[in-house]
Amino acid sequence: MTLRLMLGATALTLLPATFALADPITLTDIAGREVTLDAPAERVILGEGRQIFFAAVLDGDDPFERVVGWRDDLLQAAPESYALYAEKFPHLADIPTFGGFKDGTFDIEQAVSLDPDVMILNLEAKAATDEAGYEEKLAKVGIPIVYVDFREKPFEHTAQSMQIIGQLFGKDERAAEFNAFYEEQIARVTDVIAAQPDLDRPLVFVERAGGYSEDCCMSFGHGNFGTFVELAGGENMAKPFIPGTFGTINAEQVIASDPDQIVVTGGNWEAYVPGGAWIGVGPGSDEAEARTKLEALMERPGFTGVKAVENGQVHAIWHQFYNNPYSFVAVQRLATWLHPELFPDLDAEATLVELHDRFLPVDYHPGYWVSLNAPAN
Repeated sequence: MTLRLMLGATALTLLPATFALADPITLTDIAGREVTLDAPAERVILGEGRQIFFAAVLDGDDPFERVVGWRDDLLQAAPESYALYAEKFPHLADIPTFGGFKDGTFDIEQAVSLDPDVMILNLEAKAATDEAGYEEKLAKVGIPIVYVDFREKPFEHTAQSMQIIGQLFGKDERAAEFNAFYEEQIARVTDVIAAQPDLDRPLVFVERAGGYSEDCCMSFGHGNFGTFVELAGGENMAKPFIPGTFGTINAEQVIASDPDQIVVTGGNWEAYVPGGAWIGVGPGSDEAEARTKLEALMERPGFTGVKAVENGQVHAIWHQFYNNPYSFVAVQRLATWLHPELFPDLDAEATLVELHDRFLPVDYHPGYWVSLNAPAN
C-alpha cells in the first residue's frame, strides 16, 4: 500500500461513525424547489430551534450532532423541552444561535462562518426569505436552503417533510419507520370517523395561546388545529370567520356561536409574557396549576355562560403540537374528548409514551393536557 493510500484509509477511519461519505443528491422540498446538495449533510443549520423535534426522531443517539447553528426560540417557546434535552445533551448550549428571518435579525455572515452543508427552514419563513433575497444570497456562498412544513398543512406535509429530512440526514429507513407509525396512529382516528355516516360533530372553539395576551381571541381557520378538530370528528367554530390558517375572532362571536367544547392551546411562555395567564401545559407541567389557570380563563366575558363552560367541556393542550411531527397525538386526544363513545380504547397518552420509547432520546413526562371535567392526577 502506498503512503497516499495509507493516509486515505486513515482519514476514512477518522470520519464520524454515524456519517457516511457524502454524494450529490437532488430532492424536491415542500416549496416545490429542486435542490441539489451533498448528502448525508454533516453540518446543518436549523432555521427554528423547535426543529429539534424532528431531528430527535432521526438522530436519536444525539439530535445535536450535526447541528452547527439554530434559531434561539426553543428555550423561550418550549423551555420544558429545552430542559429535557439539555439535561441529556448539555453541549446544546454551545451551539451558536441566531435571530429570525421574519424579524430581520438573521445574519448571513454568521451563517457562512458556520460552514453548513444545508439550512432547513420552515415553509412559513419563505415569504420573508423571498422578500430579503436570502435564497439567492445564500446560494452564492454555497449554502442551499431546504423547506419543510409541519405547521401550515401538517397532514399533507408531515410525512413528505420527514422523508426529505431523512434523505438529507442519510436516515431514509428511520424516516420511513416513523412515517409508518404516524400514518397508523392517524388512521386509528380517521378510520373510525369515516365509518360514521351520520356523525354528530360537536362545535369546537380552539383558542390559540389563550392568556398569552389580554386580547380575545386568536384561533385557527382552514388548517393546523382547525384541521386537527375536523379529523377528530368536530366542527371548527372559527373556520367561517378565518379565511387562512391563523386569525382572530372577537369574544362576542364565541358567545353567539355557543360552542359545545373549548380547547385552549398552551405552553410555558414565561420568557415572553412573565406571569401571564397562559396555560403552562407541556412535559412535566404542574397539572393542578394549569387547571386553575384554565378555570380563570373561562371567567372572561366572552366565555361565561357558554355551553362548553357550563358543561365542563373545556380543555388545554400543548401548543407545540401545532408545529412538529407529533401532531397525531393531539388528534387522538381531541377525538377522545369529542367522541368518547367512539374511542373507548384509544389512549393518547399511551401513544405519546410509545412515541418516546420508540423514537425519542428523552424520557416521557406527563402534563401535555388538562381538562376541567377531570380530577387532578
